[in-house]
Amino acid sequence: MTIRLAGPEDLPAIAAIQAGSPEASQWKAEDYLGYTCLVADDAAFVVTRQLAPGEHEILNLAVAPEARRTGLARALLAHVLATPGDWFLEVRESNLAAIRLYESTGFRPTGTRPGYYQNSPEAAIVMRYQK
Repeated sequence: MTIRLAGPEDLPAIAAIQAGSPEASQWKAEDYLGYTCLVADDAAFVVTRQLAPGEHEILNLAVAPEARRTGLARALLAHVLATPGDWFLEVRESNLAAIRLYESTGFRPTGTRPGYYQNSPEAAIVMRYQK
């Protein structure tokens, strides 16, 4: 498995992965390059940012449908969580598979944000990982 920093050449693949992942946040793919965006085997990506010293956020994580349950999401999470500090994310309350994945890597729910997702009105569960 290869994890690397995304570049402009990765935008078509990122857009396709995102289009196949309606449960993920739906951004303009080119906007991800303004953050830390990593790709894994051209079948998954994660977007993160630093909020403050020692505090980070996972903005989006998506895996192409045909590559799910292969360890790509777990590998991307392990890669970013190797950076010390507190990590935060929001996840759709209906996305049980993602919630289980995040909990299995040490994230814990800390609250909810009602109506957080507009394209399909739904609450987000806020999760935190402390290293």
